[in-house]
Amino acid sequence: MGSRPTYSEAARRLGTVVAERGLRFVYGGGKVGLMGLLADAALAAGGEVVGVIPKALLEKEIGHEGLSDLRVVGSMHERKMLMAELSDGFIALPGGCGTLEEFLEVLSWAQLSIQREAVRSAGRRRLLRAALLPLRLGGGAALRSP
Repeated sequence: MGSRPTYSEAARRLGTVVAERGLRFVYGGGKVGLMGLLADAALAAGGEVVGVIPKALLEKEIGHEGLSDLRVVGSMHERKMLMAELSDGFIALPGGCGTLEEFLEVLSWAQLSIQREAVRSAGRRRLLRAALLPLRLGGGAALRSP
């Protein structure tokens, strides 16, 4: 739920603000982590929340079943494409390697003028530091040997 209480508090506050402004929140569809907290807060404040989750993650019981709309796709690539189609802007909160990868892809799209929507992060340095820490410690799941 975020390694620091301030991250959790910020995610909840952002969810509330998104709902209060009448914005639809589109995210990866999980019930865990900071984005899960953000989704819960947006829903509690009466907001519309759309999740886009690959079937494999849904089957691991990570999917948030209380959303306004939960769309199940076949792959992570499909997930990112659909999320981009449904979104008018992008926000990244501190997370892991997947967060970093998705954020860098959106930044790349913006730089190449493929994606013209707004891109924001909760402190780029903090996001990069939080995402790269598991790599430095050898804790990234994709980097572990069997």
